[in-house]
Amino acid sequence: MPLAKPNDPNAEDTASKISKDTGSTVKAYKSDVRDKASITATINQIAKEFGRLDICVANAGIAAHHDSLDYAEEDWHEMMKVNLDGAMWTAQAAGKIFKQQGPGAGSMIFTASVSALLVNIPQKQSAYNASKAAVVHLAKCLAVEWTEFARVNCISPGFIATDMLSVHPQEWRDTWFGLIPGKRLCDPAELKGAYVFLASAASSYMTGANLVIDGGYTLP
Repeated sequence: MPLAKPNDPNAEDTASKISKDTGSTVKAYKSDVRDKASITATINQIAKEFGRLDICVANAGIAAHHDSLDYAEEDWHEMMKVNLDGAMWTAQAAGKIFKQQGPGAGSMIFTASVSALLVNIPQKQSAYNASKAAVVHLAKCLAVEWTEFARVNCISPGFIATDMLSVHPQEWRDTWFGLIPGKRLCDPAELKGAYVFLASAASSYMTGANLVIDGGYTLP
C-alpha cells in the first residue's frame, strides 16, 4: 500500500507503523498534486514498484474561509489547484494505468465533502464549496467515461473530529453541533469502512456514487 504525501514529515513513520501492524508492504512517497508531472510520475512509480495499481484515493485538500468579495486571486487559484486540479491529475494518471490493465481493473475514490451539497454556515467558504462540488461532478463524468476499466466514486464526509476543527471559533463549532442531528462529530475511524467498501468487490456494481457520511447534517 503506497502513501503519497507532499509535506508530511511523519509519512515514513506512518508507513512503517501500518506495515508493522498489518504485515503488508507499505511505502511513503512525496508528491505534489498541484503539479501534473509530479503526481503522474509518482503514480507511475507506484504501479511499477508494486506491479499494478488497483485502487487510487484522491484525498488531498485544503480549506479557507474568506468573504467572496474579498477573495484574492492567488488564494482562489491555490484552492482550485489542490482540491480540483489535484484530483483531476491524480485520477488521470491512475486512469491511464487502470485502462492498460484491462476491464474492471481499478477503483478510483475521491474525498469530496458535504460542502459539495450545501452552503455551510456560519463560515464563508465559497471557493472550498465550489471546488468540492466540482470534484463530485468530475467523479460522475469519469464514472461514465471509464465504465469499461474502472469504477469511480466519492465519499463526502461531514464534520470530522480532527485537529483542524479545534482552530475555529467556538461560536462556529456551537452552530455546527446545533445542525448535526446526532450532536457529535465523526471520529476519523468511522470513515474507514466506506473507503474499504468502495475499494473492494463489495461495491462492484457501484460507480458514480457519492457516499455522504455526516451524521445526518445534510438532512434537515
